[in-house]
Amino acid sequence: MVSWLLRALDILLAFLLGFLVLSRTRGRGARTQGLIKGYLLLVVVGWLVQQQQAPLPLTDRLIQAMVLICGLALAFLLQSDLRRLLDLLGSGRWGQLLGRGPQSFYNQDAVSMIGEAAGRMSQNRRGALILVDLGSDLQDDDFLTPGIPMDAVLSIELLLNVFSVHSPLHDGAVLVRGERIVSAGVILPLARQKAIRFGTRHLAAVGITERFDQCLCVVVSEETGTISLAQRGHLERPITSNRLKELLGTAMENVAWDPVESTAARRPRKAS
Repeated sequence: MVSWLLRALDILLAFLLGFLVLSRTRGRGARTQGLIKGYLLLVVVGWLVQQQQAPLPLTDRLIQAMVLICGLALAFLLQSDLRRLLDLLGSGRWGQLLGRGPQSFYNQDAVSMIGEAAGRMSQNRRGALILVDLGSDLQDDDFLTPGIPMDAVLSIELLLNVFSVHSPLHDGAVLVRGERIVSAGVILPLARQKAIRFGTRHLAAVGITERFDQCLCVVVSEETGTISLAQRGHLERPITSNRLKELLGTAMENVAWDPVESTAARRPRKAS
């Protein structure tokens, strides 16, 4: 009886660990999720082989070798996610670890300020990058350069001043959490798969949102004035400032918003 309970507990803990890994990497795309599922399936097959009454030493040895090699490959591929996982374990942030991080409070004023500022900068072709944290609890080590701490009240005028061509912080991103600007001049990691048609700001927006699913990134192109919105590694563009406000409001109410489904359900209007 005790052995059956221990085996059931072992299976349950293994299932929970696999679910944790999948949940922490669900924003990495279908291909990465498929690789992880394949690796977990390989581990399960190896466990089933070891449970057989008739010994299969050669098959067992091959599967163990494949598990080791594939595990090292995945560790290299998901090194940022594993580092984040260890950081959450060490700091005891269990809500973030399980993907239930506290969502910051947003109201219509915050949505309007970000949308209005993006619209003005679009008209003046002033480049901008606004990172909105919806609950990912972004830390300094999640960025290439953490930027300058501000802890200032969010306002249209402050956003316009930060992204002024005369500002030393205009090349980086602004981190917004709740109704406050946390920092400015933040240098974000670039997307893993670089697209030639996108500039550095767009690659940075895709890069940070493909690593953390509970954040948004608003991009204003300096060359064309086009407004874009990135989430979960996907970029929706071009959009107007009104369309941006709609998407921001929807995403802030529901972090699970999918930009691909949103685009299919409603095609964006042309940028003004």
